[in-house]
Amino acid sequence: HELEFQDLDELIVRESGLSVSDFIDQKGELSFRKLERQLLIEHEGFEGILSCGGGTPCYYDNADWMVEHGQTIYLSASVGWLHQRLAASRARGTKRPLLSGVADDDLAEFIAKHLFERLPFYQKAAHKIAVDKNSSDQVVAMLAELIQTK
Repeated sequence: HELEFQDLDELIVRESGLSVSDFIDQKGELSFRKLERQLLIEHEGFEGILSCGGGTPCYYDNADWMVEHGQTIYLSASVGWLHQRLAASRARGTKRPLLSGVADDDLAEFIAKHLFERLPFYQKAAHKIAVDKNSSDQVVAMLAELIQTK
């Protein structure tokens, strides 16, 4: 059966009327994280997939809250894979507030540092899927299997 899909960033855009970049530029990251937390809590009992950004589990007690109130899946990737994706995204003109002051030459080091800092939060997830070691179809199949066994 089909599950409803919600993305926390899209919910923030709908709630605030601002893009994530504009929200953070105008109101700051702390306000962004507060609204993100509020929307996360409002989705307690949500019977679907709630996608969150990489920073979500790292603020407040979000990681613990998510593990307590839902099925958590960490989509892991190597620094090299993330660097390739983020560099391509940047080349297409995609704005990512966290990366705005990072020079292209410093991007890999920045990613490695953030991944290292965030890993303890990510590792709280009940399940882990390596997106860089599997095809998109394999990742989807693994996600579907985990969701069906809920």
